[in-house]
Amino acid sequence: MDILAFKRANLAQACCDSLEGKGIANARSGLFLAGPRRVGKSTFLIEDLIPEAESRNWLIVYVDLWSDQKMDPAVLITEAIKTSISDQKSRVGKLVEQVKLQKINLLKTFEFDFSKPGLPGNITLADALSYLIKLAGKPVLLIIDEAQHALSTSDGINAMFAIKSARDQINSVSRTPDLMLTFTGSNRDKLAQLVIKKDQPFFGAELIPFPLLGRDYTDFVTEKVNQALAANNQFNKDSVWEVFQLTGHRPEALRQLMGRVALNHDAESFSDLLKQDAYVWHGQIWEEFEHDFNGLTLLQQAVLKVLILEGRSASLFSEESVERYRQEIQQESLSTSTVQMAVQALRDQGFIWQSSRGAYGIEDEGFAEWFRHQFQS
Repeated sequence: MDILAFKRANLAQACCDSLEGKGIANARSGLFLAGPRRVGKSTFLIEDLIPEAESRNWLIVYVDLWSDQKMDPAVLITEAIKTSISDQKSRVGKLVEQVKLQKINLLKTFEFDFSKPGLPGNITLADALSYLIKLAGKPVLLIIDEAQHALSTSDGINAMFAIKSARDQINSVSRTPDLMLTFTGSNRDKLAQLVIKKDQPFFGAELIPFPLLGRDYTDFVTEKVNQALAANNQFNKDSVWEVFQLTGHRPEALRQLMGRVALNHDAESFSDLLKQDAYVWHGQIWEEFEHDFNGLTLLQQAVLKVLILEGRSASLFSEESVERYRQEIQQESLSTSTVQMAVQALRDQGFIWQSSRGAYGIEDEGFAEWFRHQFQS
């Protein structure tokens, strides 16, 4: 048992209410939560949201699109649904044996070959989800963690359209939703691609910033950790809160820093040493960003500047952008092919991403934060 496990029951209840359409924020079209990496999104899903949903007698299908980045996101989604169907069929099959029923028609349909990825050609994702709901006899909550990864392939995008279609078909015949959807993303711009454009599957849905852990979390952690420390050398709640903000509200980073300090038995003041280590940790990350940026060509730096400053509206190959690059690198002429090579190099090095439909964005929002601090302050 994790003594530092911090429950967010109220947030989980509010999210589930929204999914049912009962809360102040109506999320019947889907709950989209965007937040930076390592701020506790997956932990919240697993430790808080799923238990709350299960207490409401919902069946959970959870898939993390980063669990296997070599596999197409569409395959990960369909395999998670197939596995859930298999689990339910096994449960219903045992029930059939217990009550000695002659047959159940549901058990004779939707046979899947688990040696092959995807669905059979005559079965849609809506069919599979409808069948799962009938088998389970309860509403289904489909949770897709790191959902923005679906944008990386055409099949992934198509899977999102199929899920949207399934939601519309299934929920159109019931007063309360039988299929509820939750999507999380560690890159806000990426996840927004699913909701902000008319040609995207969930156009019109609201993208919500994931609520970061706050002072109540750091006070809780401080009290728990201090219980194991000497009475004359305790962490100060104000210092821990200051350090937590410095880490970008990342609980794992905070715990690592506190653990490192707690092992230093010669420290006269844990709180002072904690802040000192936190500033060193933060500086090292920003030094890495600076080193990586300085290692780029002037053209690559100019492309990043346009993309970061203009955001989703950036058009990397427009005449206006190319002219800006030319001025930045002080070069009289610049071909589109040269810009394309620079953009591809930035993709290869992990600085930028490209959706299957051609949109570009910054891969690491922490890097974008460093850039704005350096060049806009």
